[in-house]
Amino acid sequence: MEIGFYGLGRMGGNMALRLVRAGHRVVASNRSPEPVREAEAAGAIAAFSIDELLQKTKPPRALWVMVPAGDATEHALDEIAKRAAKGDVLVDGGNSNFRDSMRRATKYGAMGLKFVDAGVSGGIWGLRNGYCMMIGGDADAVDRLRPALDALAPPNGWAHFGKTGAGHFVKMVHNGIEYGMMQAYGEGFELLHASEFGLDLQQVARVWNQGSVVRSWLLELAERAFEQEGTDLAAIKGYVQDSGEGRWTVIEAINHDVPATVLAHSLFARFTSRQDDSYAMKVAAALRNQFGGHAVERSASDSHDGDVRSGTEEQKKT
Repeated sequence: MEIGFYGLGRMGGNMALRLVRAGHRVVASNRSPEPVREAEAAGAIAAFSIDELLQKTKPPRALWVMVPAGDATEHALDEIAKRAAKGDVLVDGGNSNFRDSMRRATKYGAMGLKFVDAGVSGGIWGLRNGYCMMIGGDADAVDRLRPALDALAPPNGWAHFGKTGAGHFVKMVHNGIEYGMMQAYGEGFELLHASEFGLDLQQVARVWNQGSVVRSWLLELAERAFEQEGTDLAAIKGYVQDSGEGRWTVIEAINHDVPATVLAHSLFARFTSRQDDSYAMKVAAALRNQFGGHAVERSASDSHDGDVRSGTEEQKKT
């Protein structure tokens, strides 16, 4: 099939290439020109503007947008919609909020366009392994995309989950679960690293990946990280960003009275990772010193003598 593809970043570029390798006619476009040239060298048709993207594809079109969620997605979809023909299918393959997808379906539907939300997982490995895809939208629009979806996904690797928004909702929860899994692995490996046994954590991950109930692709990636970076991960700062889906998952859990305690903890743990010296932990340390006389560690700039300070004898009695 023919597909117009806008957004050739780490995910989008590899998705366009996978489609080309499957024999589809891909017209590839991007805000900056170099990724377009790379896609052209791989067999795609180059389009150096949205106008050119529309000119080089024939209606009724399939037009896939793969850019960061938020303003970038809104702008790209709006610019494409202005130039699209009635009956064209717009696909948002980014990590958009499912409520935005529902709103966009209404907006573009009023223009005579079809809208499909596609939650995509697979990361930089998707080119080789295929992409897991969670699809929402009208059945007829999804059916038109089926050849491309079959090419992008591994066997049984995509599904249509219902009306517009369903795809991005399933992907949102998927990413929330991912947060929890990563946090569990992180805490477990920290405990292993802190033990007195001098454990080889790459070896632990390798063994766990052989038949254990905790084996997973994430654990395979942990094994790979320990191999490349060393057990101490000394070159990596413990700062973890979040791209939004974990927050949305927790908000929806609140909206539906679902006690998503693990997912919420994993989200807030990421916030903690961004604090070099958490003020909340300063307060907790100060309170422990005040009520129990527990020693507190002092920063280098502190005026008190010594590295630690215990509470008074009177405090120790409380």
